Amino acid sequence: MTGPAGREPDTTRLAAASLAAGDPTGWFEQLYAEAGAGAAEVPWDVPRPSKLLAEWARDGAVTGDCRSALVVGCGPGRDAEFLAGLGFVTTGFDISPTAVRTARDRYPDSPVEYTVADLLDPPPHWRGGFDLVLESNNVQALPRPVRDRAIANVGPLVAPGGTLLVLAAAATGADRPGPPWPLSRAEIDAFAAPGLTVLGIEQLTDEADPLIRRWRAEFRAG
Repeated sequence: MTGPAGREPDTTRLAAASLAAGDPTGWFEQLYAEAGAGAAEVPWDVPRPSKLLAEWARDGAVTGDCRSALVVGCGPGRDAEFLAGLGFVTTGFDISPTAVRTARDRYPDSPVEYTVADLLDPPPHWRGGFDLVLESNNVQALPRPVRDRAIANVGPLVAPGGTLLVLAAAATGADRPGPPWPLSRAEIDAFAAPGLTVLGIEQLTDEADPLIRRWRAEFRAG
């Protein structure tokens, strides 16, 4: 992905500077802050929910009542609002205070609880606390070995009997410098933390670009 008029994407520019400074996550706040000032673009800030999430819900994967959901790296809130609209009692968190503030401002009457938190050090009381955990295209924005730590922290957030849904770009061997850094099959498998079993792992073609592949993986907590 390139920026306007072939310019380097803002994500690439800011991530490179942040990584060079030894801060693998600081660029998220910089990106949202610059976007708020009109100096950058957030490529995933679109009005509709993730297509793979919407298809998953449409195909009947969502069942039960009084469900709780956690959206990892919620950004401006598109997926969190979608899940809330399906009846989930939804929490959305992001490491960027500006992203959380943007979501609250954009949806002032929303039932979603938007909060600042870090996947690398999630609140202990969240452990085993959510019937649905959505990890959508966030871990792929982290380099290794930080990404390995982030992956290990996702599964334990799922409540017994709950579901983990992972959406991510799939590594193809011809990937460009990140972010994103597309995930390998081994990395997808690693989401199956102790107590989680695989319900299904799909590698799908992106309709907008046949050269891009995407993972949709579903896990269930025992």
